[in-house]
Order: sequence, then C-alpha cells, then structure tokens
Amino acid sequence: MKRGIIALLVSVIVLATTAYWFFGTKKSVNVHEILSFGVIIILIGFGIWFVVRRFSAVRSGEPQEDELSKKIVQKSAAWSYYISLYMWVFMIWLKDRVTMKTEEVLGAGILSMAVIFMFCYIFHRLRGVRNE
Repeated sequence: MKRGIIALLVSVIVLATTAYWFFGTKKSVNVHEILSFGVIIILIGFGIWFVVRRFSAVRSGEPQEDELSKKIVQKSAAWSYYISLYMWVFMIWLKDRVTMKTEEVLGAGILSMAVIFMFCYIFHRLRGVRNE
C-alpha cells in the first residue's frame, strides 16, 4: 500500500510541476514543448493507471504484487533497458547531425526511456510472460 501511495504522490508532483512549467511560461509555446507536455501527460496517466490497479487489488483482498506481475515488470525493465541502449546510440548519432541543445537531447532521451518502458510493459502485459 505504501508503494502505491508513493507512486501516486510522485505522479501528482510531476503533474503539478509540469503544469506549472507549461502554463507559467510567458513566451510563446513551440511544437517541441507541446509534444513534451503530451508525452509527460501520457506517462502520468500510465502511472496513475498503475496506482489504481494496486489500490483495487488491495481493496479486493488480492496481493499487490504476485509472481506474474513481478515477472512482467522484470521482463519489461530488461527489454526497455536493452532497447534504450540502442536509443541512446541513435540519439548520439543524431546530435552530431542536428543542432540541438544538450539539455533538449537529455530530456528527450529520458522521456524516450520512459515511453519505451511503458510500451514494453503493455506488450508483456498483453502477450504474457513465457515460462523460461
């Protein structure tokens, strides 16, 4: 239960700081910032969905984490780490060919890692984990 509350608290803090950043800018907002805001909102939605699943499991008397859910998270984390390594190689290659600030590349890379984990988790959740 404590992990669910912490995840909910982190999601709310990220949502609040992102909204403050997005709506607090006095200059015009460009397409890159709108895209970043949209990706962050999708990731926050994924985190809140994760928390709601945990709270509903506790309410119905089920264990918060069973062996299958731990295996899905572990497999998703391994796949996303492996894919993220290649994503960083691509971003380093891309940085040499496109003029981007280092902070923008780093921020895009971190958001990309979170999106990759989300897709890997959804993939393994739908497909299931094979007995290895």
